[in-house]
Amino acid sequence: MEKYAHIFDTRRLNTDLKKRSLRSGAVTLGSQALMFIIQLGSTMILARILSPQDYGINAMAMTITGFAGMFSSFGLSTATVQRSDITHEQVSTLFWINVLIGFLITLFTAVISPAAAWFYKTPELLWVMLTLSLIFVITGMGVQHQALLTRQMRFFSIVIINVISTLAGVVVAIITGYYGFGYWALVFNLLTFVSLNTIGYWYFCKWIPGLPRRHSGVGAMIRFGSSLVGSNVVNYFPRHLDNVLIGRSHGSDALGLYSKAYQLLMMPITNLRNPLTRVAIPSLSRLQDNPEQYRDYFLKCVSLLAFISMPLVTFMFVFSDQLISLLLGTQWIGASEIFKILALAAFIQPVASTSEMVLVSSGQGRLFLVLSVATAVVTCLSFAIGLPWGPKGVALAYALANYLLFFPIFYYTFKNTAITLGHMAGAVYKPVFSSLLMGGTCVVLVVPFMDDLNNLFWLPAGLFLSAAAYLVSFAVFPGGLDELRESWAYGKLVFERNK
Repeated sequence: MEKYAHIFDTRRLNTDLKKRSLRSGAVTLGSQALMFIIQLGSTMILARILSPQDYGINAMAMTITGFAGMFSSFGLSTATVQRSDITHEQVSTLFWINVLIGFLITLFTAVISPAAAWFYKTPELLWVMLTLSLIFVITGMGVQHQALLTRQMRFFSIVIINVISTLAGVVVAIITGYYGFGYWALVFNLLTFVSLNTIGYWYFCKWIPGLPRRHSGVGAMIRFGSSLVGSNVVNYFPRHLDNVLIGRSHGSDALGLYSKAYQLLMMPITNLRNPLTRVAIPSLSRLQDNPEQYRDYFLKCVSLLAFISMPLVTFMFVFSDQLISLLLGTQWIGASEIFKILALAAFIQPVASTSEMVLVSSGQGRLFLVLSVATAVVTCLSFAIGLPWGPKGVALAYALANYLLFFPIFYYTFKNTAITLGHMAGAVYKPVFSSLLMGGTCVVLVVPFMDDLNNLFWLPAGLFLSAAAYLVSFAVFPGGLDELRESWAYGKLVFERNK
């Protein structure tokens, strides 16, 4: 019997997949709540220590290192997770491919660092990028270990790794920021996080790669991974070209305000969406042969994501001035209008991102690439159209592009599945209208009285009223009360099993 057979054989996970997914989702969501608190606390502290210019320089560096990072895993982590059967020899070969790619990307990033500093007209960027180039070698050594943990649905181990790494990175950033290191605090934060992540994956996975083998049968996995890389690279441009254009045309201060508004808005959304996606993709991959169960599981994911994210974004839209003042400080109030415009896009973004769950879990890498190209073209054009009006114009154009793309993307995503646009609409209509009713209630009953940004009474009052208005509105819709009861029952079940 193969030494690591227990690591690669996942057939036992197909037994009681629903309960495993529920438990894994609960653990991951709980960890994300903790990480959100850590990130929020660090944001409140660092935003008062560092300047918009510091964040702008960091954002400039991340647009380039982030692009290079698209090639770091080369989609091979997803290929390992998605594959029904896999061997030690195959994963070992993929491991060494990831290490080699990481080393090459580090060299490439170091070489282009002077050009990046010239492009942005920011000399400080040179040494920032040279330092950040190290993350690719470090990340490459942990890609397959993380994939194996995900494949085994060992999400609690991943949770421990992420929480410890995040907390350590935050502590390093706060200490270095306090002692006047400026934008370097953000660089040290990322290096600490990435290093501890890789160490943690090795510690928990207990798998040691062997030597690469030429005929190990990884060709199909590399082709699948390369399709995902192509899709991710294409997706990267619409997600980061706005930062490139704003940084080049309007400087680090304007980019700092824009990027911080986007980061603050996406912080809670990412902490909701990412754990759900990590749990959903391996679960959906194992339901490919049962179209009805696949459809029902996917719609549950969409419904859950919409139920939480849409009212949350609506609340942030209505109380944007108060949130910016409280979380970042009054020196960041210029980011408030950008924050509000971006919230229009964020209202549907979490649900829109679920198309990736279907395309990846069903192995439709080529369609994923085609749709990614179409999305990139439309979004990048919107950035170019909005750029003359500065960060606000870019934000508004981006929001409009998101709504324009929503239905066409899902039409083609569902074409070869048992899911329809009607199913999708049925899963989200209650959260959509309940959130709008909630927002209208707050605008009428709370906003007219918020004349002092420093009066902290209105945020908890608005939060209480928002929650009450949302739940009442949701319960009024047909089947809404039953869904709330079911969610409550699931919550109790998860709590009892994780005591």
